[in-house]
Amino acid sequence: MGVIKVENIRVFAYHGCLKEETKIGSDYRVDLQVEADLQPSAKTDRLSDTVDYVFLNRIIKEEMDIASHLLETVARRILDRIFNEDKLVKKATVWVSKLNPPIGGDVARVTIKMTDKRKK
Repeated sequence: MGVIKVENIRVFAYHGCLKEETKIGSDYRVDLQVEADLQPSAKTDRLSDTVDYVFLNRIIKEEMDIASHLLETVARRILDRIFNEDKLVKKATVWVSKLNPPIGGDVARVTIKMTDKRKK
């Protein structure tokens, strides 16, 4: 097994339970870690034998574009798409962070972390 990380993906999106959040939007940070067998691609040097991080980045951006009340919902959609669209991924963890959240204090970010494994 090997690990691929795509870190500090910055996105502007419209998630939140407050009406204002869905209108004015906010800055977000997404980090992703996937586990897959990287030995075949290490030998063949072919992109088709590994998990393409351009593909992972695209999924994150597309799912972040769909407004949701909860970050948990966004994280679940990201994980579902990764497992549905790339059969090489065995396990994935996604962190979705809202930067400067409107929670009545000086808070840098609020982060949710969700992990899932491929069902056999």
